[in-house]
Amino acid sequence: MQFAVVGNPISHSCSPLLHNSAFIDLGIRGAYGRYLLDESKNFSALKELGLNGANITIPFKEVAFNNCDFVHGIAQKIGVVNTIIFKNSKLHGYNTDADGFFMSLDNEVKSALIIGAGGSSKALAHILKDNNIKITIINRSKDRLESFIKSGFESYAFEDYIHTPHDAIINTTPSSLNKILPMDKSSLQKIFESAKIAYDLLYGIESPFLRLAHTMRLKTKDGKEMLVNQAILAFEIFMDRFCVKYDKKALRDSMYKASLLF
Repeated sequence: MQFAVVGNPISHSCSPLLHNSAFIDLGIRGAYGRYLLDESKNFSALKELGLNGANITIPFKEVAFNNCDFVHGIAQKIGVVNTIIFKNSKLHGYNTDADGFFMSLDNEVKSALIIGAGGSSKALAHILKDNNIKITIINRSKDRLESFIKSGFESYAFEDYIHTPHDAIINTTPSSLNKILPMDKSSLQKIFESAKIAYDLLYGIESPFLRLAHTMRLKTKDGKEMLVNQAILAFEIFMDRFCVKYDKKALRDSMYKASLLF
């Protein structure tokens, strides 16, 4: 069986390490790689790669939703797909980001401010709202907020946002890949002043976002635990779809062991 993670950029992804570790430890014949997709209009070309399934990352999660023949579970509600199965020439879409993030969330969080309005932001907003956590979304441009507003989320462009306290501040933008802050420093410092914890979905480095939060004595957390959780859920979808038997505890142990390498 062949699988891959698809995105742009993609060279930083540690998903192959997690999935290939599980294949080896569980004794399953399978391989998992990376695929750089240049343009969203070429998404249908994935069908020609001979893959059994794939994970989708920035910036193609909403594109994936629009290209799937069938969409399952919470992905139907949020319009975002990060896991796909290729079967009988059809694309089946799922979302494991939402539950993967919620599994990593601290119990103390009762309200959250999400920075960014992409596919990951949609997944987080819906799963947190479903679990009675108060959500506000802010983004640089107003246009990207339309779907959030239609879904009933309190949403603002940066220039329109009037600060209110939130327990968690979550950066879902790709700013940390470019080693910059998601918004201007003074505004972010004001937002951090009344928060308890800062999350950045990037993993493996101390991003400028988390570094600033740390200087302000906030608890910080990167996206590694979310990555591992969503990878476990995606692996289960891959194997269950193709009727492959496996030990769920061994799967979890394998992926968490592999995550210690990055």
